[in-house]
Amino acid sequence: MRPIDRQPYSWRDDPAVPAFDETRMLVVLDGACGLCSATARRIARLDRGDAVRLCTAQSALGQGLLAHFGLDPEDPDTWLLIRDGRAQGSLDAAATLFPLLHRAFVPLRLLHLLPRRVQDWLYARVARNRYRLFGGGDLCGLPDAEVRRRLVG
Repeated sequence: MRPIDRQPYSWRDDPAVPAFDETRMLVVLDGACGLCSATARRIARLDRGDAVRLCTAQSALGQGLLAHFGLDPEDPDTWLLIRDGRAQGSLDAAATLFPLLHRAFVPLRLLHLLPRRVQDWLYARVARNRYRLFGGGDLCGLPDAEVRRRLVG
């Protein structure tokens, strides 16, 4: 659920991770999940500074990064934020990303005050039930040009 803590930019030495634009934040998410697709659309709407790129867990880049950080792309708990050479997952990633995109999400930072075990438990409850709660979706097939422009990998 949480990525292995590695040295910043450690993926550069991993031949399984294709090159990508490291100057922007990268979010790796499930391309077949309705919640993840909605999240991608929300990121595209909120990211006025064009600071975020999106990558599906099913792509070569997504698979390489997830494996590099010890995460399973088939695991519904997998969600990864790459920022400044470091990886974050679980609610930790969401509580970091969304306040950077819009001040209305600043209260999400309070999630950092919860013990990791509680954060992981909450995240896992949503992640493991996301298809039942939010249905499926096709992130790559979305008609939203802004989301497609941000997709890498």
